[in-house]
Amino acid sequence: MDVVIGIDTGTTATKAIAAGLDGEVRALTSVHYPLSVPGPGRAELDPGLLRDAAVQALVAVARACDERGDRVLAVSLSAFLHGLAPMDAGGHPTGPVITWADNRSSRQSEEIAASGRAKALQARTGTPVHPMAPLAKLAWWRAHDPATLRETPRWGGVKEIVLGGLAREGFLVDLSVASGTGLYDIHERRWDPEALDIAGIEAGRLAEVVPTTTVLTLRAEVASAAGLPPDTPLIIGAADGPLANLGVGATPAGVAAVSLGTSGALRTVVGAPTADAAGRLFCYALTEDRWVLGGAVNNAGSVVRWAGRTMAEGIDRPAAEGEDADTRDAALLVEAAAVAPGSDGLLCLPYLLGERAPWWRGGMRGAYLGLRREHGRAHLVRAAVEGVCQQLALVRDTFAAEGVEMREVRATGGAVASGLWIGVLAAALDLPVAIADTPEGTALGACLLGLHAIGGLPDLDRAASLVDITRHTRPDPQDAALYRRLRPLVERSALAVTDVVTELDRLAPSPLPDTEKAVGAPGTDTSR
Repeated sequence: MDVVIGIDTGTTATKAIAAGLDGEVRALTSVHYPLSVPGPGRAELDPGLLRDAAVQALVAVARACDERGDRVLAVSLSAFLHGLAPMDAGGHPTGPVITWADNRSSRQSEEIAASGRAKALQARTGTPVHPMAPLAKLAWWRAHDPATLRETPRWGGVKEIVLGGLAREGFLVDLSVASGTGLYDIHERRWDPEALDIAGIEAGRLAEVVPTTTVLTLRAEVASAAGLPPDTPLIIGAADGPLANLGVGATPAGVAAVSLGTSGALRTVVGAPTADAAGRLFCYALTEDRWVLGGAVNNAGSVVRWAGRTMAEGIDRPAAEGEDADTRDAALLVEAAAVAPGSDGLLCLPYLLGERAPWWRGGMRGAYLGLRREHGRAHLVRAAVEGVCQQLALVRDTFAAEGVEMREVRATGGAVASGLWIGVLAAALDLPVAIADTPEGTALGACLLGLHAIGGLPDLDRAASLVDITRHTRPDPQDAALYRRLRPLVERSALAVTDVVTELDRLAPSPLPDTEKAVGAPGTDTSR
């Protein structure tokens, strides 16, 4: 069978799959690495591990294809958004990747917002002003380490890092990743002069922006290790969020995609760069004429993983599976499913890693409200799942305010295996949720975009017919009504608690140590 290999570099793992021209997944692999948390508000990755993981994943899947007798037509790339790393003149990283989850630039984001520039910047760049964005990260460097900012020849993100290990070509980035930097004018198609001025760098220190369908060439040594012909096309590809829409067939009007991995997002495809009136939604490219409008939340599966680390020391699980975190998470969710919707009056604000949509306010923190003696571990976990889904429902409400139609949601990510997650999500959104029959929606999206780039899939909307749906969950009407009544309380509480924790942060004598250096949940992080 002819196949395309898709490589998806995520926050905690790089996934690779080989998919046939009919969308069938023929081979897959994962290469994991730790997300380092060297201090409060920080979240970093080793760029060398990202490069190595992409090569390892490609080699493993290409060899599996060879063993099956499949022919690889192309390799296509996905990468998570908002990463930033200093680089030398040759494009080699000289420091860690500062990831989307890093909040050290909260003050710089607040200062940009206070200056009155944020809404216009978002309208031009498609990226909300927030600590996640490279714009704010560079402003942090300008404030805290101007010498490094000044002396660093180049700045790049995850896609530039991975390309440095895979491609023969020079310092490039795709339109999709560029549209998530907060530095690129998605309407004029150039690095934005005002954003560059705020960041304190020149356009020449950033990569050349090319279409997501650009065909590159594999490095000879990489092609040889993978057993691929040296002229195998390498498609630069796009960012993980837009590709997740493509990978679950959520490109036609009215069909949205939800990602539930380490973090989460709700997205829909539009035909041109769009800025919402309220400034609450991002707009990132899939191709030059297909754009993804959406909102991301920082916390999804990571909240259950946190609960497992802090509250599940004594949980029963099969001895053969030991202390495996995935097993522990699954056991917690089974416990939580026994609790009634609404968690018996317990409300969770699940902002362990801060929060993004729909408010894009730095400094948000998690909280439980309404806690009583009768509440146990299962209540705490169910309330956390409900809190994440309610946050996504607030993003859904923003779409409704913009007149964007949604009639169905297709879900992807590590959390979709849980019936509790999907049931709560369907009720909170008050929409039917479909689960695509693919283990890796984002990597499949990369395959489909690669197929499109080499002429094998002229119409991207045809992707919907290539994706098999194995499960439909309709919202429970009573649960949907309950979550709809609770949602204004979530919004009121979240904004009020933010003011309180701002004062707490100022009074804290010292930051709490983080005892875990690998934060996240299984599954691809497709939040952007």
